[in-house]
Amino acid sequence: MIRITDRSKGNLGNTTIKPAFDSHEPPSRELIDDCIHCGFCLPTCPTYLLWGEEMDSPRGRIYLMKAALNGDPLTDSMVLHWDLCLGCMACVTACPSGVKYDRLIEDTRYQVERRYPRALADRAFRKLIFEIFPHPNRLRAILPLLLFYRHSPLSKVLESRLLSKLIPSRLRNLLELAPEVDPSQFSYKYPEKIPAKGKRRAKVGLITGCVQRIFFSHVNRATINVLSAEGCEVYIPRSQGCCGALALHSGNKDAARDFARSLINAFEGLDLDYIVINAAGCGSTLKEYALLLQKDAIYRDRAKEFAGKIVDVSELLVKLGPVAKRHPLRIRVAYHDACHLRHAQGIRKEPRELLTSIPELELVEPPEADICCGSAGIYNLLNPEAARELGERKLKNISSTGAKYVASANPGCTLQISSIAQLHNQSFHIAHPVEYLEASILGKGIP
Repeated sequence: MIRITDRSKGNLGNTTIKPAFDSHEPPSRELIDDCIHCGFCLPTCPTYLLWGEEMDSPRGRIYLMKAALNGDPLTDSMVLHWDLCLGCMACVTACPSGVKYDRLIEDTRYQVERRYPRALADRAFRKLIFEIFPHPNRLRAILPLLLFYRHSPLSKVLESRLLSKLIPSRLRNLLELAPEVDPSQFSYKYPEKIPAKGKRRAKVGLITGCVQRIFFSHVNRATINVLSAEGCEVYIPRSQGCCGALALHSGNKDAARDFARSLINAFEGLDLDYIVINAAGCGSTLKEYALLLQKDAIYRDRAKEFAGKIVDVSELLVKLGPVAKRHPLRIRVAYHDACHLRHAQGIRKEPRELLTSIPELELVEPPEADICCGSAGIYNLLNPEAARELGERKLKNISSTGAKYVASANPGCTLQISSIAQLHNQSFHIAHPVEYLEASILGKGIP
């Protein structure tokens, strides 16, 4: 039996409670009706695996969407169940009916963020995230503070068991997830054009990202080196900004549209064959630009053309085929599937093909590869307890392989797995697949 807790009545005396959704881009009733409540999604849903609650499964959340469309008011309970969804899209892969849960949850969150009055502390924390993370220059500005924190006694004091309990869990988790800072990140500037080595096989643009650009600039450098070695002429517009992924996945669709328009503008006029992305979460959003801007008469066709050129770096390298010589790497690597690569984009074999193309590298598969690590954009910042449970589950599965090296194609996953491993005093070398490939091509050893 499906049950909704905390459901309010539509009318209380003379007071009418407004329906949960309005007419401005609510989730589609047709897409909701595609769900036949078969239950194939249940064993793939991370939150259902954690708690076994029907309303914390995809079909339960879809039931709530249908109730909202039918005029039920927006309750705290409803919003909580939607908030607790990671948006990992494992259910999309598992669904035999082809339910587009990704579109349903994005449209539902768009309604929630416009219509639901969140608590002051929740609003403030979310505003902090969106005022910093999608803005590379602001991220770069806080690097000196982060470097000071990492190397000062303050970090040890705040990490002590007694004081850590006094810090709000969200803020504590934000500090735990913060990566190590390399001083070279303060001033590194990407070149605008990198020539191909040997015969030019493709002319490509590179999207450098936000968190990726500042905290994982080594991944971008490896991407540039590999693309160049494989015959790509690489262009990196300096005017590019955020792709809008964090905003879109969190219900801030209007902000996502603004980011999308700006990014399209940055790459126009370059006459590129492909536009490359090396962050899984960003890639899934970039490929949706045509849908995101379908009602924009000025950008609709431009968004479709732009999205049609987007490729994950692993997709492009496999499509082109190798020309650069690979040198051996005698290591055992566990490949972690980023959800927005495996489920949202359907990219599974390409990263594995890149890794197995490296001589003497042994690729191993952790159990439960289709279950999220708990990162999920900003989920681990907003829901740290649930994220930690999933992170510990992922860490256990990776550890079971005996590998000391991990390949992860998404910065959020890398931060999540690294921080959970550190909390449990485990040590892994975690790098993007393209970093292992760069090490092999350049013959420089482990990245």
